Amino acid sequence: MSLSIAAVTFDCIDAAAQARFWSELLGRAVDPDASEFFASIGRTSGEEPVLMFLKVGERNPGKNVVHLDLHTADRQAEVDRAITLGAEHRGDFDEYGIVWTTLADPEGNLFDIATEA
Repeated sequence: MSLSIAAVTFDCIDAAAQARFWSELLGRAVDPDASEFFASIGRTSGEEPVLMFLKVGERNPGKNVVHLDLHTADRQAEVDRAITLGAEHRGDFDEYGIVWTTLADPEGNLFDIATEA
């Protein structure tokens, strides 16, 4: 028996708002019927990976946050675009032939935008 990834799931305060942010950042459509309680990207279209956004009552201290690594040929342009959409810059790194920027989405979930050095 083997496991496969069904979706990357985000616990959030407003599922539709988080889905809109990631939709704009990745250029992928939010699935129909998004609400503040549940939204997804790729579930109805078959695009992978599927991203799901679930409203939670409150954040659990110590719970893992979602972390996506995104790759692009023009890192700075994509970092700037993410910040314009509401991301917060957390740091820049250059190690092992990869240059990346760590950002946080509007609810504090970390993600990286990288390119090869």
